Amino acid sequence: MNTIIIGLGNPILSDDGVGVLAAQALAAIIDAENRPEVTITEASVGGLRLMEMMVGYDRAILIDAYTAGEDPPGTVRRLTLAGLEAASATQHSASDHDTNLVTALDTGRRMGFSLPGELVIYAVRAANIADFSSEPTPSVAAAIPIVTAAVLTELAG
Repeated sequence: MNTIIIGLGNPILSDDGVGVLAAQALAAIIDAENRPEVTITEASVGGLRLMEMMVGYDRAILIDAYTAGEDPPGTVRRLTLAGLEAASATQHSASDHDTNLVTALDTGRRMGFSLPGELVIYAVRAANIADFSSEPTPSVAAAIPIVTAAVLTELAG
């Protein structure tokens, strides 16, 4: 199955970079395993631009930060597209200057784009997305190996 893994976030805004850091950890493992059916990339986009990155793939796995709700920092949630529709958006699946990811995917399908039949989002509850730092907070840093293992399990399944 042709899969794209997209680590979302800004790597210089502390916990907002969790998706990028997890994607980098996954890239080291996937490269060592020589898995040409898996593409790993990083992005700081949402909505339509994010949807465009998924064109041509059978499956997409997104890793991002979220700030809504009462979960403790470092909590990892697995969402599907249906779950994303019902829950608060992750940090980069919505934007004030764009459409949200759910609407972007619906638009892309209506336009006939070849979009993934399977979409999974691993969302990590952030504590700090405002301060400039290339280091996440300790609770979010501890979540990176958890997310990495979950994505590897997802790929194996």
